[in-house]
Amino acid sequence: IAGKAAFETHVAAQECYEAAALPSRPPGEILPTAKKRLSLGRRLPAGVVGVIAPFNAPLILSIRSVAPALALGNAVVLKPDPRTAVCGGVVLARVFEEAGLPDGLLHVLPGGVDTGRALVAEPRIRVISFTGSTAAGRQVGELAARHLKRAHLELGGNSALIILDDADLDLAVSAGTWGSYFHQGQICMTTGRHLVHESLVQEYVARLAAKADGLPVGDPATEQVMLGPIIDGGQRDKIHSLVTASVDAGARLVAGGTYEDLFYRPTVLADVTRQSPAYAQEVFGPVAPVMSFATAEEAVSLAADTEYGLSLGILTRDVMKGLALAERIPTGIVHINDQTVDDEAVAPFGGVGASGTGSRFGGGAANVEAFTETQWVTVQGDIAGYPV
Repeated sequence: IAGKAAFETHVAAQECYEAAALPSRPPGEILPTAKKRLSLGRRLPAGVVGVIAPFNAPLILSIRSVAPALALGNAVVLKPDPRTAVCGGVVLARVFEEAGLPDGLLHVLPGGVDTGRALVAEPRIRVISFTGSTAAGRQVGELAARHLKRAHLELGGNSALIILDDADLDLAVSAGTWGSYFHQGQICMTTGRHLVHESLVQEYVARLAAKADGLPVGDPATEQVMLGPIIDGGQRDKIHSLVTASVDAGARLVAGGTYEDLFYRPTVLADVTRQSPAYAQEVFGPVAPVMSFATAEEAVSLAADTEYGLSLGILTRDVMKGLALAERIPTGIVHINDQTVDDEAVAPFGGVGASGTGSRFGGGAANVEAFTETQWVTVQGDIAGYPV
């Protein structure tokens, strides 16, 4: 889809621009010391960085680790998802080759689970940067810990969009539509839970369903569409099973819930509960479960009732109220008066809880922390004397 491609290439370029500025950052700091000497904390390259990237935004989610790791003096072994080995791996290697990167500093190693395990276990790779599902991330983190190496984990999400009673309903529906259906919902930050004040919920559901029913779904290579295909049949079947299980448990299917080949219709589920599978779990598909709340306290309770903590959107005319609510909900990213999907190369990116190990990507300081080691160095004019 043209909009997704434009977003991805733009952010990928910005990641390179930001990485290009890293070598000119101060490589350390002067530290206080009780002795007559110079004391320094300096940053050194980690050595070799292993990058494991997923299929859903292969260009961004590879380059955001590859570019800063290279810029900070490391070599990189990149394992793209085998379903996107060209656009998430080979393309980057060719770009860096054309740019003059010396041979041997960037290797692309496509493969599946066994390849990923080998990358994490390889003793010459000192840092692992992993983006993917929470289940896979747990395995990466466990294996990395066994080998005493750092693993930066950016994992799944089930992000909430809170719509307070004073929100502009037309704009809220537009934001919610984008947040749940952009790239068929195959984004870690996708709006997975729509929490709507009880005074607005019926109208919100009706308008969201009308939007969903009107969105064109098809092959973006031949048609102007909003939603393209799901990555493969296994993922499509997982999405559909969560939708049907939720309906069987009492949720009301207001829009979608059907598919043709890999093209899944944008779906709206109303009357969901906290236990509804499509509400409680990360769907990673174009599904918008809607739940109502009566008070701000209830909205906070619902938003925080998840193992994930990646992104949060709050829509309200009172931005200070929105900020106050956000302070009570564990999350790595907050957008007041926007939906949950956004990314900028200048901003630290990451989640808490089952969404990962914090902000390890983006922003100069986060990248320096991620891909270098700290070394303490002292210098004095004469050899120190000791009473022995």
